Amino acid sequence: MVVEKEDNFEVEGKRLYSKSWLPDDPPKAKLLFIHGFSDHVNRYNRMMTSLANRGIAVYGFDQRGWGRSVAGTHEHGLTGPTPRVIADIAAFIKSHLPADDSVPVFVLGHSMGGQQVLTLASTVEYHNEVVRHVRGWLLESPLIDVSPETKPSVIKVVAGRLLGRVLPRRQMFIELKAHELSRDPAIQKDLEEDKLMHNTGTLEGLAGMMDRMEMLASGAVKPTGDAVRSLWVGHGTEDKVTCYKASKKFFDTCTDAVKDKEFKTYEGWYHQLHADGECSDEFYKDMADWILARCETEGRPAESKL
Repeated sequence: MVVEKEDNFEVEGKRLYSKSWLPDDPPKAKLLFIHGFSDHVNRYNRMMTSLANRGIAVYGFDQRGWGRSVAGTHEHGLTGPTPRVIADIAAFIKSHLPADDSVPVFVLGHSMGGQQVLTLASTVEYHNEVVRHVRGWLLESPLIDVSPETKPSVIKVVAGRLLGRVLPRRQMFIELKAHELSRDPAIQKDLEEDKLMHNTGTLEGLAGMMDRMEMLASGAVKPTGDAVRSLWVGHGTEDKVTCYKASKKFFDTCTDAVKDKEFKTYEGWYHQLHADGECSDEFYKDMADWILARCETEGRPAESKL
């Protein structure tokens, strides 16, 4: 049985909604989860429950501007600039690091969240206090670049950035089409009816997201040294939101510093690997197997494979 607990995570005076999915027995690993644009952690219940059933304790929070961390419509998409976003994630990770390294810690980011945790893992100032304490980093459909189907025009991007310097909190609606996120009709309907998915960003937040994307896609930001011990990337070839080819290129050309790494291609899958139909059980298993195998290398028994 999996125990679900709701709580709050406080950082720099801001209270953010958090939730955990805990196995009955002492956990074999901890997984800290960072969601994507216009998303929230309760949309991942099926995945979290599956992982917890494998002995992995999962913890996540709704980032500033999203989900249940929003106090009103005026806060929709109000993430703050990149340093604020990364500092929030770093603080969340630090709050879950065991004092004695008794349970290995992993970090998973989806879409924009994958972009954010990859940026954090590649930021030298966080290496000693955060990155070195994480056993492995997992990226689901990370935003290294947007899919060709949804890529905004250069004019729109430049105009948005210029206006954002004057009106950083100005909100902009960014349409995410449910039928492009998942192949599952039931999930599509649920996405369309989810009132917490407001599809609204601020010009400051959107500019930060684009800047991080460009820095990663160009290779200007990438893992360095030996701080990132292990990396796993999963991406669907038919992703219509983030670009599969950009993720594969980054993995092939920008991760030389990571000795233990794996790229998993999901042929024909869409953006939400965690909610693409019954096939998503394969995705949950892939991640759990990868995590538990690295628990075994830490000198702890991993789950036996039948």
